[in-house]
Amino acid sequence: MSKVKYYYDPDTLSYRKIEAKKSRRYRNISLFLLGSFLFGLLGLTVLLNTSFINTPKELSLQREAKNYELQFELLNKKMEQVEEVLANIEDRDNNIYRLYFEANPIPDEQRKAGFGGVNRYQSLEGFNNSDMIIATKKRMDIIQKQMVIQSKSLDEITTLAAEKEKLLVAIPAIQPISNEDLTRMASGYGWRSDPFTKARKMHFGMDFTAPKGTPIYATGDGIVTRADSNSAGYGNHIRIDHGFGYVSLYAHLSKYNVTSGRRVKRGDLIGFVGSTGRSEAPHLHYEIFKGGDRINPINFYYGSLSAEEFEAMLKTASQENQSLD
Repeated sequence: MSKVKYYYDPDTLSYRKIEAKKSRRYRNISLFLLGSFLFGLLGLTVLLNTSFINTPKELSLQREAKNYELQFELLNKKMEQVEEVLANIEDRDNNIYRLYFEANPIPDEQRKAGFGGVNRYQSLEGFNNSDMIIATKKRMDIIQKQMVIQSKSLDEITTLAAEKEKLLVAIPAIQPISNEDLTRMASGYGWRSDPFTKARKMHFGMDFTAPKGTPIYATGDGIVTRADSNSAGYGNHIRIDHGFGYVSLYAHLSKYNVTSGRRVKRGDLIGFVGSTGRSEAPHLHYEIFKGGDRINPINFYYGSLSAEEFEAMLKTASQENQSLD
């Protein structure tokens, strides 16, 4: 029950009951309701902006954010694995493959360099996790660049391997006359006594004595560039261009088994021992050129001689005896 209020009326010298107006009552009720509504709205706003209450959308966004963080962690672990594999491949590439094929190693500064110039990551700036996203993107870009460099390096190694294989079959590597047919290795590369003038003269090849008609074999793959007697002193002779700067020469032949322009392989029969040209007796005079210069053939028999046979040949070739041409 509401409390009754009175006021003192000086005219009547008595207390009179205060009668409340309906309009004021309605106004008070309206003000109360409005104040309650505003207070409730303010409280709801405060609650919604605190961590005490989350809307379904916020909960969904939180789940997505946690999922992204998990995916970033997994991505970083995968990148670590890729980096380990790449590091292993790069180490083998520099210290085995490129070393074997005499190619310069690729420095780490080149393999793992970043990207200069324009800011490639400007579009990723301004977000809550921009630093993490940019760092991950940079890492991925560097890995991708490493893979491109390594791929190009392996392409280069493949080319070098093919060239190396061609080089190995092209280099003169066997004795031009079989040991079974050889009488002796008469004279080696170096200063020797001339058989005709008896003067000391530089002998630019090796002389293999064998009966006339003994087979002579190509010592490496190549193309016959000459098979004629138009070079002074050599008589009937053959020249084979092996590529890579190597040329082999076979002199004093009795006859040919090849013609100029023919492609031959190591071990092919190319001619027969004779004594044509400036020769004292049937033998093969054998020379090797590298880059146009005559070099000692003694270093080019690894493909046909045992260690003991090579040692015996080396001992004979080092003697300053008389040559046969």
